[in-house]
Amino acid sequence: MASNSLSSSRSSSSSWTTKENKKFEKALAVYDKDTPDRWQKVAKAVGGKSAEEVKRHYEILIEDVQHIEDGRVPFPNYRSSGLEVTKIPEFQ
Repeated sequence: MASNSLSSSRSSSSSWTTKENKKFEKALAVYDKDTPDRWQKVAKAVGGKSAEEVKRHYEILIEDVQHIEDGRVPFPNYRSSGLEVTKIPEFQ
C-alpha cells in the first residue's frame, strides 16, 4: 500500500531535470537541517521550484534511501555480456 501512495505522490510532483537535481544536491550540502528557512534557501538555489516542492523532493529522496537500506529495492537483472573473466593467480 505504501508503494501506491509513494507512486501517486511522485507522479503528482513536478519533474526535475538533471541540472536541477545537481543544484538541489549542492544546496543540501550548504543548507543543513539546522539552517533557518532551509527549504526557501534550497528552492532559491535550485530556481524554478517552490519551498514545498524542494521539501517534498527531499522527503522522496529519504524514502528511496530507506527502501534501499531496508533491501526493498531489487538488484538490476544484468544480462551476461559474454565476456569471460580471467582470475589473476595472485588474487585468487
